[in-house]
Amino acid sequence: MIQYKHVRVNSLINKIVNKDELFNGDYTIDPYQNCETGCIYCDSSYEKTIYIKTNAVEILKEELKQYNSGTIILGSVHDPYQKAEETYRLTRMILKTIKDYNFSCHILTKSNMVLRDMDILSEMKQPRVTISLTSINSRLSKIFEHGAPSPATRLQTVEKLNEKGVKSGVALIPWLPYIVEGEIEDFIKTVKKHRADYVLHKYLELKGDQKHIFFDVLKKYFPHLIKGYEKLYKNSYKPMDEYIYRVEEKISVLCKINKIKENILK
Repeated sequence: MIQYKHVRVNSLINKIVNKDELFNGDYTIDPYQNCETGCIYCDSSYEKTIYIKTNAVEILKEELKQYNSGTIILGSVHDPYQKAEETYRLTRMILKTIKDYNFSCHILTKSNMVLRDMDILSEMKQPRVTISLTSINSRLSKIFEHGAPSPATRLQTVEKLNEKGVKSGVALIPWLPYIVEGEIEDFIKTVKKHRADYVLHKYLELKGDQKHIFFDVLKKYFPHLIKGYEKLYKNSYKPMDEYIYRVEEKISVLCKINKIKENILK
């Protein structure tokens, strides 16, 4: 059972040291520690305690005075619009503070709750929202991300954000080996139809307990894929390089055919 625990933090902003090629951010903020969305492939979903950073806005105001400008990634590890946000509204208050200090923001989420904050986003400098989506198949989504809104709801969210002038795209992160390969073409066509500005993508990583939990799900729903996964992840937390190249090349080709960007800077 999920429990909420209030904590006070000494810092909120993390400065990105190396260039962020994927999300194009300078800083990261996570209003909540851990996540209750329950995605099987994410290690932050295994914890049963969600830590609420009650003094987040107070700390943020002090920290933003130290920086001149930049893009803040909101929700770099834990979803900023998970269920706790309905009660605590930390993400909304943080967004308002980011706007007041004239920073730009890139939100990473699976939730349509981001539409609630359109009033703030519409007044921000170059806001961007990336909606994470591992499959357009509702059955697969229920298996791997059972606490997230349906794929249809998330696609509608992307469309609504772009209609309202907030650039929004999709993150096929992670793509699940052997499971989603067959739908990649339909995936790209579908997100394009829903006006996604770009498709970001990255392979599934399986580290530590993540690997055991993910394999348990495979045994239950996809037992025929076990041997393939054992070979693919035999000596690493990531798939074999040649496999990664093949799938990502396929995604790139389909993005070009469907005239959808892979990089938010293009």
